[in-house]
Amino acid sequence: MKKRLPPLNWLRSFEASARHLNFTQAANELNLTQAAISQQVKSLESQLGTTLFKRLPRGLALTDAGMAYMPAIHDSVERLTAVTDELFGQGQSRQVTIRVSLVFFTTWLAPKLPLFYEQHPDVKIRFTSNIWQEEKQKDTDLGIRYGQGVWPDVKAERLTWDELFPVCSPDLLREYVQTTSEQMLPSLEEVLPNHTLLHVLGYKEGWGYWLNQTSTDYTDNGKGIQFDTLISALEMAKLGQGFALGRTSVVKDMIENGTLIAPFEKTLETSEAFFLTYPTHQYLSPGAEVFKQWVLDESQKQKAQKLI
Repeated sequence: MKKRLPPLNWLRSFEASARHLNFTQAANELNLTQAAISQQVKSLESQLGTTLFKRLPRGLALTDAGMAYMPAIHDSVERLTAVTDELFGQGQSRQVTIRVSLVFFTTWLAPKLPLFYEQHPDVKIRFTSNIWQEEKQKDTDLGIRYGQGVWPDVKAERLTWDELFPVCSPDLLREYVQTTSEQMLPSLEEVLPNHTLLHVLGYKEGWGYWLNQTSTDYTDNGKGIQFDTLISALEMAKLGQGFALGRTSVVKDMIENGTLIAPFEKTLETSEAFFLTYPTHQYLSPGAEVFKQWVLDESQKQKAQKLI
């Protein structure tokens, strides 16, 4: 049979007393008398059937049971305070921190943000960019990251459904067009050996994967240039410095405005994607919930447009 949960005021009195190791200081913090704090702690100890404090001539000390109990109670009180503030106090307008891949921010998210702020002018957001995120970010409400959607301790919801294909500057292939009477490009196998491949570290579906899956008979044997961000590789491609692997959601506008072209027909569907992530067991603030739903809705709109 489960023990009955102690009253919240008893737990608060224990938590404050355990932090201060002093009933008087705990009483001052909670606006109660020292006698009330002492009585509530005694009542808690009686219900639990164990002693939580050693009463010393000059203060208190936690027993083994008290030391074991304190972290859980402290965490619960802190979380309850935070949730109450978020929902009913000044925390309703707390800034939402979103850690986002730089290439996704600049090419997909930034053009859509004016619509978000038009719809939700009271939500305050701070964006931080990252290269590769492995460690848990305690000060981050939401994340947008690239991969296969499986990371420890976070829930991941897919935002993009892409195809992979080579992209380059129009100028890079101008010589082929000018020297070909029928305005036809040579094959991939003929073009790639004469140009640099722009690789992005950390992407499982990179050039090696794409060449293998499309049965393209070419390897650069390590002669390409490596980057730690896709945005860097795409900028080099715009400058005519080689071929990058484009992802539909990222290069769509670049192709439409002519800064990049996709000259070959071979494409490959990705299993990797950009995902919205957030901790599995953590309360999301109202502002974070608003942004989460908005970005998921925008993602579904873009997916629907692709299928039309």
